[in-house]
Formats: sequence, C-alpha cells, structure tokens
Amino acid sequence: MSVQNKQASAARNRSFLVLLRRVLHLQESPQRTALAFALGVFIAFSPAYGLHTVLVVLCTWIFGLNFVALLAGAFVNNPWTVIPILGATYWTGALLLGRIDTPTFNWHDSSFAGIYQQIIPYAVPFALGGLVLSVIGALVSYPVAYLLVLRYRPAPDASVAQPLPPPDQVG
Repeated sequence: MSVQNKQASAARNRSFLVLLRRVLHLQESPQRTALAFALGVFIAFSPAYGLHTVLVVLCTWIFGLNFVALLAGAFVNNPWTVIPILGATYWTGALLLGRIDTPTFNWHDSSFAGIYQQIIPYAVPFALGGLVLSVIGALVSYPVAYLLVLRYRPAPDASVAQPLPPPDQVG
C-alpha cells in the first residue's frame, strides 16, 4: 500500500470517528446524555402508543439531544415489556382515581364503534397512569443513566484536546 493510500485511509478513519462521536454525542456532558435517556424513558411510559419513535425523532431534532440515548430510553417499552407496562399504566391511573373495576372486553362486537365504546371508559385512568409512570420513570432513570455514563464512558482523548495558544514571544 502506498503512502498516499495509507494517508487517505487514515483520513477516512479519522473522519468516520469524528462522525461517530457526533452521532453518539460523545463530546456532550454526562448530564445531557442522562437527560436524553430519561426523556426516552418518559416517552416509553407515555400513553402515546404508536408515536414513540416519532416523539424520539422530534425530541432529537427540537432539543438537539442524543438520538441513541433517547431511543434506548424509549426502548424500555418493547415487545417483552409492553403488556406489563400497559397493565401498570391502567392500574396506577385506576388506583389514583379510586376505581376498582376490572377492564373487560366483549370479543363479539369487534366493530370500530363497538371497540371504541368498550375502550373509552378506561381512557382517563390509562392516560393518568401513563403520565404518572412517565414522570416516575424519568426521575428514576436519570440518576441511573448518569452514573452509568460516568462509569463506562471513556475518558476524553488527549489528542482531541484543544491546542495551547501560541506563546506571546517568538524565539
């Protein structure tokens, strides 16, 4: 491999690393990364089902937060956790509203109007529970994420440090 090819390859690797650092926001503070993760957890518990990814993209764009940390927080709600989260969301809202009824569903009326009429009585407890669990999840996940970022993020690279200013006198 010629010297020019080696230099070009090294330049591409440096530019890739710079891009990777920008995408992962490795230059940002641990507080900001933990905030992005906590906001993602808030989104995960929110009752806006079907819009979680859209909310992650919007928060990344509007607030300039770390997309990967936001998405990781939002993925707390995933196919393995969605049923327990849905149950906890309704149960929390019902408990706060003093409701003791158990949701039931009539599978014989699966028309849109029938489903709507069956689900609407549970919307308020579900929304309230989602809001409460979103806040609790974000408050709990922020310090956990902050400590994990402090522990596992590599120390800043000395080669990336800012250069010293030139001396006032030459010679």
